[in-house]
Amino acid sequence: MSVLLERQGAVDGTGVDAGVAAHYGNPHREQRLLAEGLAVVDLSHRGVVTVTGADRLSWLHSLTTQQLVDLPARRSAETLVLSPKGHVEHALHVVDDGTTTWITTEPGAAAAVAGWLDSMRFMLRVEVADVSEAYAVLGEPVARESVDGEPVAWVDPWPGPVGDTFCYGPEGDDHPGHGRAWRELLVPRSELAAAVGDRPLAGTWAAEALRVAAWRPRAGVDTDHRTIPHELDWLRTAVHLHKGCYRGQETVARVKNLGRPPRRVVFLHLDGSGHVIPEAGTELTPLEGGRAVGRLTTVARHAEDGPIALALVKRNLDPGMTLLADGASAAQTVVVAG
Repeated sequence: MSVLLERQGAVDGTGVDAGVAAHYGNPHREQRLLAEGLAVVDLSHRGVVTVTGADRLSWLHSLTTQQLVDLPARRSAETLVLSPKGHVEHALHVVDDGTTTWITTEPGAAAAVAGWLDSMRFMLRVEVADVSEAYAVLGEPVARESVDGEPVAWVDPWPGPVGDTFCYGPEGDDHPGHGRAWRELLVPRSELAAAVGDRPLAGTWAAEALRVAAWRPRAGVDTDHRTIPHELDWLRTAVHLHKGCYRGQETVARVKNLGRPPRRVVFLHLDGSGHVIPEAGTELTPLEGGRAVGRLTTVARHAEDGPIALALVKRNLDPGMTLLADGASAAQTVVVAG
């Protein structure tokens, strides 16, 4: 449990975000401060893994979806670990400081990531360590890479595009994530409170609302055991389409070149007239009735837009169809073109 939960007004999160504050008493105010670049978010429940050794970048490059060979010091990258069938298993936030590659993972995933990486070392000059107990993560609305003498920071590349890739949705100014500043600062866990200083704190509810508004996918939250990167428009920042072989590459190439993803993510505006909004995992059905056509993956309350969500739906679903989620109507915005 984070030491920052001792701050005034802190309310512990639930589910995957338990152990850090969901909010500090006023989620909408916290969200506005975060959007203005003034607040900081406790993400100390995220996992931290390090890889050292001369072969670290070329080795990670060979195992995951992104171009990592010769990654410059302090430059950030996002890469995915896929199953042999191309399903998303982990999303790795990667930054190298010149001697060590730092990776942050979703809460609870560091041990599995470190264990899998360690099993793939063979004879290469690499060492893997789960350092989650020693290092913590802070989320900041900052787009600047760190420099020598500062803590290492991973800068979110979303919405890209990054490198030789493909976008299923809008690019440039037309993407709602354009201009969103976000980074993860890695600090010794013992210095977490000092790293926050006197800056106002925002909870994960505020951070998640801004993430959903930017259509930004999150592993283990917006994914399930069947998810492939194309369904979430994740190629744009995490997949290089013309690099060497890696696990799951065949599926990535086949869907990109010969077909379309079986499902697609949509952004939803939910009816907020009731006192309760649907929860993540709720099935989506047509307004006029019928079988389920998808499910909510993330639900958030936005300070300006009200209840919003990301959802995975069938690829051929009519984009203009109004949906129902536990009795609340949901209007679609296309993220991945069908």
